[in-house]
Amino acid sequence: MPVIGFGFKAVEGKKTGVPGKEEIKINSTPKILDVKEVSVSDITKKALDIEFEFSTTYEPKIGEITVGGNLVYLAKDNKLILDEWKKKKAVPEDVSIEILNHLFRRCLLKISYMSEDLQLPPPIQFPMVKPKGEETNYVG
Repeated sequence: MPVIGFGFKAVEGKKTGVPGKEEIKINSTPKILDVKEVSVSDITKKALDIEFEFSTTYEPKIGEITVGGNLVYLAKDNKLILDEWKKKKAVPEDVSIEILNHLFRRCLLKISYMSEDLQLPPPIQFPMVKPKGEETNYVG
């Protein structure tokens, strides 16, 4: 089923160091914080409001960018998802995959813009044009 709504409610980034010559490891982690059922205008069926946080960290510790928000998900069976959330603080795998893929697409774009403003490497690798025969290591 589809994600029918998405919005950011918190955006925070900070630079705590300057990138040196060492290799920088970038880790991006989505986290579902809460799941609840909501009514959506113009739709007779209830949807799920999923609160999330998405963090990108850098090693060595040169910065961190975190965004948070909500997405609205139209599920086939809200009760099944809500029951699993209450018991395990998790959602079924098929739902999780769809939600996490959506979060990676939307949040990594937002964090990429913020990383440029903070002069940190972007969390995703962009294609680079280089002369024939020259090998280039990606730095960001």
